[in-house]
Amino acid sequence: MDIEFGTDGWRTTVGEFTAPRIRAVGQAVADYLRETGEDAPVAIGYDPREGSRPAAEELARVLCANGFDALVPERDTPTPVVAWTVTDRDLSGALQVTASHNPATYNGIKFVPSDGAPALPDVTDRLVAELKPPEPIDEERWGSVREIDMIGPYLDHAVSFVGTELDGMAVAHDAMHGSGRGVTDELLSRAGATVTRLRETADPEFGGSPPEPSAERLAELEAEVRSGDAELGIANDGDSDRIAVVTPERGVVDPNWVYAALYDHLLESAGGDAVRTVSTTAILDRIAEAHGHAVHETAVGFKWVAEAMADHGALVGGEESGGFGITAHLRNKDGVLIALVVAAAHGEEPLDDRLDRLRAEYGDIVQDRRSIDCPDDRKAAVLDRLGEELPETVAGSAIDRVGRTDGFKLFLSDGSWVLVRPSGTEPKLRVYAEAGSDERVDELLSAGTALLEPLV
Repeated sequence: MDIEFGTDGWRTTVGEFTAPRIRAVGQAVADYLRETGEDAPVAIGYDPREGSRPAAEELARVLCANGFDALVPERDTPTPVVAWTVTDRDLSGALQVTASHNPATYNGIKFVPSDGAPALPDVTDRLVAELKPPEPIDEERWGSVREIDMIGPYLDHAVSFVGTELDGMAVAHDAMHGSGRGVTDELLSRAGATVTRLRETADPEFGGSPPEPSAERLAELEAEVRSGDAELGIANDGDSDRIAVVTPERGVVDPNWVYAALYDHLLESAGGDAVRTVSTTAILDRIAEAHGHAVHETAVGFKWVAEAMADHGALVGGEESGGFGITAHLRNKDGVLIALVVAAAHGEEPLDDRLDRLRAEYGDIVQDRRSIDCPDDRKAAVLDRLGEELPETVAGSAIDRVGRTDGFKLFLSDGSWVLVRPSGTEPKLRVYAEAGSDERVDELLSAGTALLEPLV
C-alpha cells in the first residue's frame, strides 16, 4: 500500500485516506503492539475534520478485533492531550487521526508509543513494512471500546504542573476552529485569565483556511492585541500541538523568539539543557551558555527532539515551527500547556520587555527560509553534488565549519548561518538563513538558492 510516515505521521489527501488504508494502519499498529508485548488499552483520538471521527471508529474496530481495548475521547481532542493520556493511564500507545495544520482536504494518522513521545523511524518503518488487510475477527479475544473524558484530567494536571495564577490578565485565544477550542482557552481561564475567544466553533473546513497559525492568518488575533483589548494573544494549529504568540509591540512573534522567551522563563525556576533542531535559532545556545547549560542540536522533526530530550535529560525541546515540549510534562510538542507557560512568563515579565532584554543581552537575530521545487527522487543526488561543490565563501563570508546533522548547515565567519535540507513532507529543498538583519538574511537566502538551482 502507498502509505508513508513522514516527519510527523502519515498524511494524505482525503481521496487517498480510504477505509482499507485506515484499517491497514490499524492492523500494523496492532501487530507491532502485540510483537512488543504491549497489552494495555490504546487511545484513539481525532481532530474536527469531517472524516476523522469515522476513521477513529474504524481504527477502534481493528484494534478491538486484535484483542486490544480502545479508549476514544468524547469529542475531537488535541494531539498532546491524547499523548499525555497515554502516559497518565499507562496505555500501550495511541493513534491520532489528524492532518495537523494541513487544509481540510487532507487527513492522516499519527502513532504515539507508550512513552507519549513521537514514534521514531525504526517504529514507523516497521509499521509500513507490516501493512496488510486486517485479520479476521476472533470473537474470543474481541476487545472493548469505551468513550472517556481525556480533556478534564489533562486540564487538572496542566493547572497543577504550571502552578501559576493569571488573575487580571486579558488573553485572546484563536483556536482556528481546531481541537484547541474549549481546551487551551479553558486552561487559561482556569488559571485566572480573562479570555477572549476567536474562531472557537467546531468547523471541519476550518473556516475555509488551513489551520496554520502563521502571521498572515492571524490578523484578527493581532488586532485584538494591538488594540489593547488583550495584552497577549495565543493561537493553536488544527490539532493544537503547536503555538503562535502575539504581543502588543511585535504582533505575531517569530517562533524562534517564543522559544528563547520560554527557555529564559523556565531557567528562572529550574536549570537544564535545551534541545533544538538544526533550523532553530542560535540565540538558545547563547542563553544556555550564559546559565552554564548546553544546547543539543537534532535533525528537523520533533521525534528527534523528543529522543534528545530523553538522552540528555533536557529541560525543554523545541523547533522553529512553534512546537515546544517540557520533558517533565511530556516529551512531545504541546501547544496547550505551552500556552499557559507562555502566559505565566508574560505575567512575570511582559513578553515585549523580556524579548527586548534578551536582544540586549544576546544580540538580535532574524531568520527566514525559501523553498526550491525538487522531486523526492532527486533530493539525495542534489545534496550529494552540493557536498562535492561547496564554496569557500557564501555572500562574502568565509565558511568556518559545515554541519551535517540534516542536510548542510554552513556556519559563516560573521556569526550567521545557512542551512540546506530536504523537506520531509513536500517535493522541495529548503534553504534557511539566520543573521542579525533582514537584509543579511535576504543576501544569504539568495546565495543559498543560487548554490542549489544549477543542481536541481
